[in-house]
Amino acid sequence: MTSLLELAAEKESADVTDWAARAGWVVGLLLFIALVYWLMREGWKWRGTLQSDLPALPVVPDDAGPAKLELSGRYHGSTSAGQWLDRIVAHGLGTRSRVELTLTDAGLDVVRPGAADFFVPVAQLREARLDKGIAGKVLAEGGLLIVTWEHGEKLIDSGFRSDHAAEQAEWVEAINNMINTKSTNSTTEGTAR
Repeated sequence: MTSLLELAAEKESADVTDWAARAGWVVGLLLFIALVYWLMREGWKWRGTLQSDLPALPVVPDDAGPAKLELSGRYHGSTSAGQWLDRIVAHGLGTRSRVELTLTDAGLDVVRPGAADFFVPVAQLREARLDKGIAGKVLAEGGLLIVTWEHGEKLIDSGFRSDHAAEQAEWVEAINNMINTKSTNSTTEGTAR
């Protein structure tokens, strides 16, 4: 019996965890994650450099007039018109944020706390529609208010989501009516001359 006890006492259990190997894997994984984030950041900066030909964003004029419509919600970003995955990051247009939209006779005022505000003059508005997605955000059909506008030589789609989705259809109608009224007035003025 003593021989069995001696054998049992001599036997040691194997190391369950190799701490050096585990630490090496954890450090390697953390370095890999840091590399991926750094590459994403560099890609974002490179995209901004490629879009540096985009002129500075307009600011609200002093005589914008009274508000026709107001909306509170989220700004989901801007893309090249018709290309919902081609995000524009220049001048902070790629930064998601809360938004306060105000539609006046002068145009569309976009106020974004924590990000750059901008203004779209009525002459630069091209279209408003309800759609399901823009770069990085996909919702149910008609879940996003997309406003197409011209800036410099580029057509831009900007995506907004109201806190009260039912009011987005009213925005589409109001913006498109403003655009149609503006184009009708400019056509009438052109034929009268």
